[in-house]
Amino acid sequence: MTRIQPPPTPSQPAGPSQPAGPSQPAGPSQPAGAVRDAPRAPDRLPLAGLLALATAGFITIMTEALPAGILPGMSADLGVTEAAAGQTVTVYAIGSALAAVPLTAATIGWPRRRLLILAVAGFAIANGVTAVSHSYLLTMTARFVAGVVAGLLWALLAGYARRMVTPGQRGRAMAIAMAGAPVALSVGVPLGTFLAQLVGWRFTFGIMTALTLALIGWVLATVPDFPGQARADRIPLRRTVRIPGVAPVLVVTLAFVLAHNVLYTYIAPFLAPLGLAGRVDAVLLVFGVFSLAGIAITGAFIDRRLRRLMIGCSGGFAAAALTLGLAGEVHWLVFVGVAVWGLAFGGAATLLQTASAEAAGPAGDVAQSLVVTCWNIGIAGGGVVGGLLLGGVGAGALPWAVLALLLPAIVVTVCARGHGFPSPAVRRERELAG
Repeated sequence: MTRIQPPPTPSQPAGPSQPAGPSQPAGPSQPAGAVRDAPRAPDRLPLAGLLALATAGFITIMTEALPAGILPGMSADLGVTEAAAGQTVTVYAIGSALAAVPLTAATIGWPRRRLLILAVAGFAIANGVTAVSHSYLLTMTARFVAGVVAGLLWALLAGYARRMVTPGQRGRAMAIAMAGAPVALSVGVPLGTFLAQLVGWRFTFGIMTALTLALIGWVLATVPDFPGQARADRIPLRRTVRIPGVAPVLVVTLAFVLAHNVLYTYIAPFLAPLGLAGRVDAVLLVFGVFSLAGIAITGAFIDRRLRRLMIGCSGGFAAAALTLGLAGEVHWLVFVGVAVWGLAFGGAATLLQTASAEAAGPAGDVAQSLVVTCWNIGIAGGGVVGGLLLGGVGAGALPWAVLALLLPAIVVTVCARGHGFPSPAVRRERELAG
């Protein structure tokens, strides 16, 4: 069945996996011999395929974050300290940060579904090895491999979702595809931790392995294939960074994620002096529920309000940090601050990846890999900065550090009204010019 996807409009350029040239036209004229993306019905979202992408993101975050909740069991079984077992999270982030850009560049010409399946299969292998390994070195190697394929998969997902739909549906499609991350943080990790306490952490990793194998069949059945980018159409990394709008998005990504992880990584030590040491699970549940609400709001308005939503996310997070810094032992105020924080964080990944994709156009895949790299640097950097603050001036300084980090993110977002986070007026001008 042949279904033709219309070319992208100037206001919504080709997404990360939508290069101008052989795989997707950049405008009305298309080079001879060009191959269009797999066409699709214009008015209906391909929910089955988008949910398969969301499940891939769910597995990615589960694989990354689950060890944090099962450190005692892992450390005992592997014969190492809890601090050493905690490095399974660190080595995962390092793998993602190191691999995202070079792997994305090296595989830019590969058929997209084949690459997606290889990345998902990498998780099946890594989690399977983790489930049965009794060697700390082998476990760390498997975790590094999982991080490597995570860097590739995150750079792939956003562009894939955008190519599966018409230009006017791209924001909603990305919101669905990115929903796996907050679902994993709010529901998956607590459930996995609880299950690990009942039947053992190895069994939990085994379940994730089985789910990943099932996902391969799901992808084959519901996710269309797209061609890679022709060599002649590829844009080098240095030129990608210089594309107007890409650098501001990367700066905002790094500042926002660094601020988030300074506080999220050390949420338990922050809550203890406030008399909430026994309510960490409740606090994280509130954060997770409001993160899901943030995803829903983002999906509803991102196609028309990307700039306002990003300013709202950064400003809302700053207001939450201020609230947490002033709350003291007023517990209801702490929960209010965490709720606003979750609401602001929920849609951030979708907003930043959409902004990157629209700014970069045909260089979208490489730009997405840069976003992934900045995201993982923010994760690792948040742990380092937060740890230094915790050991130096104490947990009370964490919200104020978050506030300081968010100020440049707000300034850059507001100033990037021409490129990166364009204003509605600028977008209308581009539509009229096109």
